[in-house]
Amino acid sequence: MSGARRHEERKLQLKLRITIDGHTYEAEVEMIDAEESGLDDLPYAPISVEYQPPASAAVAADAQISEIPERESICRSPVTGLVIKVNVEPGQTVQPNDVILVLESMKMETQVTAHHAETVKTVLVAPGNSVKINQTLIEFEEPRW
Repeated sequence: MSGARRHEERKLQLKLRITIDGHTYEAEVEMIDAEESGLDDLPYAPISVEYQPPASAAVAADAQISEIPERESICRSPVTGLVIKVNVEPGQTVQPNDVILVLESMKMETQVTAHHAETVKTVLVAPGNSVKINQTLIEFEEPRW
């Protein structure tokens, strides 16, 4: 078999029909092997890129988490979003897992619950308020041990 014949056998012809915005187009595509692709003749050297998150972002996230004591007298926002509903008022006692307020973020509702039996001291937000992640939403009375 001659070199030209093998060269022709390596090519694969494809006929494609593409519809864009209601208009149909036909295109013929010829598949070629790597030798014919011309990738060796690039005017620049190919590079490979691998994403690595900045080290400062990981350190900042760790710092935020480590600053929060195990039991604190405040409720912080777990997301950036909008206050939809506040279910508590100052002086009210809440039990573990009581829904104290509802936030909306990215069209999803997040129920914020109490972690301990506590008494509400101050409510710092109202329905319709925008909140940022880690923002203080509610203050509780200091626990009496």
